[in-house]
Amino acid sequence: MPASAAPPARIRRLLTAARSVWPLTLRGTGAVVLGAAALVAAQAFGVPELVYVGMLLLLLVLFGWVSLWFVHRYGDVSRSFAPDVAAVGHESTVTVHATARTGLSGAVARWTDRLPPGVEGDATGLVVGTAALERMRLTYRIRATRRGVREIGPFVVIVTDPFGVTRRRHRLGGTEAVTITPAVIALPPLTEFPGEAGGSLHTATHQLGEGTDNLIPRSYAPGDSMRRINWRASAHHDELMVRQEEQESTPEATVILDRSARRWAASAATEPGTDPAFEAAVTAAVSAVARLAREGYDVSVIDTDGSSLGAPVPAGDSLAVEQLSLDLATVVAGGEDHLAAVPKLFAGTVAGPVVVVTARVSVADASALAPLVAHSALPILLAAESPDAALTRAGAAGWRAAALVPDGDLADAWRTASERGTTRAAV
Repeated sequence: MPASAAPPARIRRLLTAARSVWPLTLRGTGAVVLGAAALVAAQAFGVPELVYVGMLLLLLVLFGWVSLWFVHRYGDVSRSFAPDVAAVGHESTVTVHATARTGLSGAVARWTDRLPPGVEGDATGLVVGTAALERMRLTYRIRATRRGVREIGPFVVIVTDPFGVTRRRHRLGGTEAVTITPAVIALPPLTEFPGEAGGSLHTATHQLGEGTDNLIPRSYAPGDSMRRINWRASAHHDELMVRQEEQESTPEATVILDRSARRWAASAATEPGTDPAFEAAVTAAVSAVARLAREGYDVSVIDTDGSSLGAPVPAGDSLAVEQLSLDLATVVAGGEDHLAAVPKLFAGTVAGPVVVVTARVSVADASALAPLVAHSALPILLAAESPDAALTRAGAAGWRAAALVPDGDLADAWRTASERGTTRAAV
């Protein structure tokens, strides 16, 4: 914007501020000017009738002003949100409850609820005839655009007297917080390799021994099924023995969100919702958790240093996914860079799917992550703003890699990565 455009913008802001505190409307200002002019003209030209006209106009303005200060009463304001927590890209309905009392009918009030950055909507309206109201119930819709905890308010009412000549600005109540969680994108299912990854609601069965007859038996207990009696073991022990019950466990998956401060823009460490690349990463992480939980995995979400970023999500538990989204609503970048040490977290173990969501990775980073491939049934790497050479190196090491691009298609990135592709996809 050129420098010459700055002064008019400041002037417009000053005029707007002045209008908000100036007690007279345009009609009222005109009435005062005409009334004063009538009084002056009456003295100058000797016309007594102009005195009555001038006094009438001035008294009209005075009566309107008095009615606003001594008749109108406004009480506390409260808000409710439906739903209580909004996700980025989704809408919520705000209901404002305010007390209004006035002895004059015909008064008009214009209300405004201040919306913070990250929340969009038309939070303005008119209330006519507030004399009949004890409680005002006003509703409007908002759309969440940035993750974090946003303060809505204060609620402002500018009431105009029935003659439309004076107005008064009421600031009612304080602010109320609404939590905006990251968007959860529906990702494609892992249809290519349910057996390879161990998911798709399949449980891992661990049996003691090999074969049906070699299972470790135990003594028969009342209530055991007769079909489970191991006759060979019963003859050997001279008492009824049953086969040891199979032990089932749900497969586990891990989603790693790299919060290293040096990998993200400085704004990512100060406030949620400010760095588009970091927001894409948070969205990718929670969406991957939702997909893996639907596939039948117990999912843990950790940082690159192994610290937990939220409560584990049990398989198929959509409420736990919502709670995780709430936990990640305020997460910001910060901490040391531990990406190269991530394989050590899985040393000596064989893990299920491991999804690493990070920022720009180099060829050296891809090489450092290569040992983790041997310990994961499904290694997926989603990296923001990474060169093709690094993704190619990660793909050669066995990672299913894709790049994240803000405001793009996360589902396509996930599909590309899960199908062993290495391409520049989007979030």
